[in-house]
Amino acid sequence: MDIEAILAEVTSGNIVILLLAALVVLMVLLGVRIVPQSEKYVVERFGRLRSVLGPGINIIVPFLDRVRHKISILERQLPNAKQDAITTDNVLVQVETSVFYRITEPEKTVYRIRDVDGAIATTVAGIVRAQIGKMELDEVQSNRSQLITQIKENVEDAVDDWGIEVTRAEILDVNLDQATRDAMLQQLNAERGRRAQVTEAEGERRAVELAADAQLYAAEQEAKARRISADAEAYATEVVARAIKENGIEAAQYQVALKQVEALVKVGEGAGKQTVLLPTNVLDAFGDAFQMLKGGK
Repeated sequence: MDIEAILAEVTSGNIVILLLAALVVLMVLLGVRIVPQSEKYVVERFGRLRSVLGPGINIIVPFLDRVRHKISILERQLPNAKQDAITTDNVLVQVETSVFYRITEPEKTVYRIRDVDGAIATTVAGIVRAQIGKMELDEVQSNRSQLITQIKENVEDAVDDWGIEVTRAEILDVNLDQATRDAMLQQLNAERGRRAQVTEAEGERRAVELAADAQLYAAEQEAKARRISADAEAYATEVVARAIKENGIEAAQYQVALKQVEALVKVGEGAGKQTVLLPTNVLDAFGDAFQMLKGGK
């Protein structure tokens, strides 16, 4: 056998082996897909959806299957958007919103919607206008959390067919035109003035009530003092009456004489020089009193 023929045979055999090895390598490269954790791959076969590859190592059929779309499943934020809306009390407001979402079903997102961000932004704008159109301005200002919840729920329902999950919706600001701001400021100042007048009137009313309570308390105390004095006089009268009943008229005469003596003593206790006028029968009164005292002993 010719040496050249042998070398040619060996060379052709090596070429076949190399070609087979290259084909195997190519098959591996085309058939094995390593998907990152933050992505999902959409695989097509002859232009139709074949499968969705999740994170990790995946096997596809080389030359038949093709990775057509690589979709990030990380949470995304739409650019802040401003929408004009009119409340039920005909106030024009400008609402600034922000929406966060993520793609959960890439096969729906790829084949059902082209511009995801634009579609969501348009949906949010329409929902914001519709919800604010059902509320008055005061409700928009005070029930912002409720409004955010309603917007998020409505957006979720609208984008559900697109394989999208709305994770959060926020109302960043509610702006008013200058004319409305001026009107609200005037209303606020008027309300503050009204509250000040009400507070002043309540203070005056409270002062009158306290003065009346003080007068009532003074009258009650005076009445109580009079009642005590009357009770004391009644008791003294009762004692005198009992003494007259038990001891006769002499006891009454004794009490009268004793009172006269006490009155004269008080008159004599005055400061300075004074003239004391005594009744003509004062000596007789003293004598009667001493006689009664002596007789009582």
